[in-house]
Amino acid sequence: MATPTRSRITGLGRVLVAVYGVLALAATGRSLVQIVERFDSAPLAFVLSGVSALVYILATLALIFSASRVWYVVAWAAIVFELAGVLIVGSYSLFRHDLFPEETVWSWFGSGYVFVPLFLPFVGLWWLATHRPGRPAPVPAAVAVERSVW
Repeated sequence: MATPTRSRITGLGRVLVAVYGVLALAATGRSLVQIVERFDSAPLAFVLSGVSALVYILATLALIFSASRVWYVVAWAAIVFELAGVLIVGSYSLFRHDLFPEETVWSWFGSGYVFVPLFLPFVGLWWLATHRPGRPAPVPAAVAVERSVW
């Protein structure tokens, strides 16, 4: 009889995937609206917003499937890219306000998203470091059952 497998995505992992999923939807929606309606006003900012949406979609999928070594590496790459993006674009947007006249996902370090884009990659990288594939998922201790003589 095969033993049931436990999902690696439990507790904080589920919250992390949910936050990445919500951010992926929000970034995708915002970037599409900005690109379709106002692309001429800030093409660089809106293209970078679209890139961030793709990164969040990829990171969400990679975290979901991170039990696979390939997806685990993809998750690392996506989240490191996300961290670099938010730090570089966030810094650049502070000094070149003319290129970022409207808020995008990573501009001003994600201030339009309550700085979640700034802190989320740190949490994601910590989670990946502590949940490597191949390590057994923690299994709750068996509960001792008292047997009656009756």
